[in-house]
Amino acid sequence: MAFSEFEAARARKVVGAFVEARRPPAHVRPQLDIGYRIAGQSVEIFEIRPVWRGKPGETRERSVAKATYVRTVDQWRVFWMRSDLKWHGYAPVPAVDTVEAFVDLVREDPWACFWG
Repeated sequence: MAFSEFEAARARKVVGAFVEARRPPAHVRPQLDIGYRIAGQSVEIFEIRPVWRGKPGETRERSVAKATYVRTVDQWRVFWMRSDLKWHGYAPVPAVDTVEAFVDLVREDPWACFWG
């Protein structure tokens, strides 16, 4: 079951504000940018970079963090993308109560899992 419109709007507002504050200056964005997407019950944050030796304007995304809302327990499960390109549960804090707590966790990144 997907988010309600209210939950999706709240997630867009909170995560969108975080991404806007974290984005690099406009002159750097063609080389490095940050974005997010909401799909189903999940919110994903990712980096956007040009493809090395690719066509002009071709970009790729590198996933940074993901939170999936589990309605039955009213919590957000937190994941990070390891070098094997698979999502792994974030062991230090496997779940948080709010999308704001997820954003705070990604911002602080105490174990350097999200941003390296």
